[in-house]
Amino acid sequence: MKKTIATIMALALSATMAVAQEKVADPIVVAAGDLSIRQSEFEDALKTLPQEYQQYASGPGKKQFAEDYVRMKLLASEGMKAGLDKDPEVIKQLNLMRENLVANAQLQKIEKAIALTDAELQAKYDAKKNEYEQVTAHHILIAFKGSPAAQEGKPELTEEQAKAKAEELRNSIVGGGAKFEDVAKKESDDAGSGANGGDLGSFNRGQMVPEFEKAAFEAKVGEVTPVVRTQFGYHVIRVDAHDVTPFDQVKAFIERNERQEKLKAAIEAMKTKAPLTYNEAYFAPPPAPEAAPAPEAKPETKQ
Repeated sequence: MKKTIATIMALALSATMAVAQEKVADPIVVAAGDLSIRQSEFEDALKTLPQEYQQYASGPGKKQFAEDYVRMKLLASEGMKAGLDKDPEVIKQLNLMRENLVANAQLQKIEKAIALTDAELQAKYDAKKNEYEQVTAHHILIAFKGSPAAQEGKPELTEEQAKAKAEELRNSIVGGGAKFEDVAKKESDDAGSGANGGDLGSFNRGQMVPEFEKAAFEAKVGEVTPVVRTQFGYHVIRVDAHDVTPFDQVKAFIERNERQEKLKAAIEAMKTKAPLTYNEAYFAPPPAPEAAPAPEAKPETKQ
């Protein structure tokens, strides 16, 4: 009998300690009157925020979010006491919110089920390898009047004058032995790269205006391109290297895009199984407003 009592007491003590440990592990982080919010509940609430707000609400805005959350809980408590949770309009909104939450959960389930192998991602990379091509280049820009790159305080050039100057500078580099970097520092209207001898670093397709990109990606390494016109002016381009961004550096980007494509395809397949039909009378565009009547002509008065 004593052993049984001792066992019961030991179990009760163990349960009490477990509850105490649970409270230590999940402390109350904010309270207002009879309302207490534990850490786990508060952090679950944080997770419901849009991703772009979570970082702020988890950091410098944590107390502000706590205040807003407590206010919502207090208002909800008062609303429950008043029976507002039984209000037909509130029930409609709750049902809509429930469906939206379930829909988002289903969307996440579909996304998690999408399996992509390294071989698939590699094949996607190989199929679009040209999109990951990079060029390293220098350039000299001669702006014409009206160009967004025109330098204040410098003489304004017409398009013909700007082109002629760019041709002259190119000839001095290609045939006259002038150093590209020196000419760029002295003459380029691209103030940023000009100070660095025209150095543009590396860039991928889609980062430059089309005319510039075409000339740079088609040029051979070490080649100084013919003069190229863009909206900024006339460019002399020297290509220093052609490279391709390695697969490992773009793998995550390809995977993200491929997941989005597969998710979109899954949703489209779902829509195909349940084609949309519309009540055309309900969705008809509203009639155009009637034109205001012309003002009546006033009779002329004779002097």
